[in-house]
Amino acid sequence: MFKKVFSTVLLLSTLSLAEDTETCKFYPVKKMEPLYYGQFLIDRVEYTNKDNLNYEITTWYGGDYRRVWVEIEGEHNTKNNEGSVEKLDILYGKLITAFWDIRGGVGYTGTYGDIAKDRTMLVLGLKGLAPYWFEVDTNIRLTNKGEVYGDFEAEYDLLFTQRLILQPRIDTTFSFSEIPEIGIGSGINNIEISFRLRYEFKREFAPYVGFSYTKLFGKTKDYAEQAGEDTSYFSTFIGLRMWF
Repeated sequence: MFKKVFSTVLLLSTLSLAEDTETCKFYPVKKMEPLYYGQFLIDRVEYTNKDNLNYEITTWYGGDYRRVWVEIEGEHNTKNNEGSVEKLDILYGKLITAFWDIRGGVGYTGTYGDIAKDRTMLVLGLKGLAPYWFEVDTNIRLTNKGEVYGDFEAEYDLLFTQRLILQPRIDTTFSFSEIPEIGIGSGINNIEISFRLRYEFKREFAPYVGFSYTKLFGKTKDYAEQAGEDTSYFSTFIGLRMWF
């Protein structure tokens, strides 16, 4: 009997509290407004021993789950005023796991100088942190002429101190199509392995020195030979990394 009375009182008390909660004005809870923020990162701007000015810039704006990205990467030869825009991507990204974004949008690649060649494209890719804190960025690209190729890059920060950091990095492109207009052959096109040793005077400001080794393969190698370009080479450089 006592258990039944206790259960009845407890049920009535719960219903009463629920009604009071609906009409309670003492502790109003407002829905939190979404937060939007961004970053402008000059990941690398460097001058090489081959008189090339290489650059890579990434900027994004959005929240924790959705962002708009703009990424630019290319090189400019200071002697002959020729160069290439390896990629200029405008992408929309959505967080799909704790460390990975899926991104899609439009892109552009091209060269300028005596002979200008270019492609516009659709881009679909992944960007995030792989196990052991390797930062990975990979994309598949469908050009306006129906060709399909992709790119992959991975890098890792090895801290000697809190300010002195060595960054190994690997870049490669691969293609399912031959695109002679922009010097891309089918299969694996190239592999570039580089090392950058930077000193962070501030987290936002870090000069560095480094070197890289690049090797071309297959038809891409043939296209470079026809153009009188090197097919494997070492480069040394000095550069700057900064962000806002």
